[in-house]
Amino acid sequence: MNENNLDTVTLLLDNDVTIECTVLTILSVKEQKYIALLAPDEGNEAGMVYLYRYHETEGKEPQIENITDDEEYEWAADAYDEWLDTLEYEELDLDALGLDSLE
Repeated sequence: MNENNLDTVTLLLDNDVTIECTVLTILSVKEQKYIALLAPDEGNEAGMVYLYRYHETEGKEPQIENITDDEEYEWAADAYDEWLDTLEYEELDLDALGLDSLE
């Protein structure tokens, strides 16, 4: 991920609203990857962080999937919280992003 040009993902929510989210990080937990996405600071989803399963196809195309298992979601959420704890706050202003922890 380029610091000056953050990657984005377009999500189609259950209510048929499309939002452009910033990729915060990709985490590995128990041989599975997860992606943390930050919603823009506008609308009903402002500042929300979304977690999804992440993988790449054989052609290296990124794919995301919903996490349907509560225990698996907890693993991903714990990994995200640990990632936040390890950030150097001088490099990334969490207050400016509206982040404290996963909501």
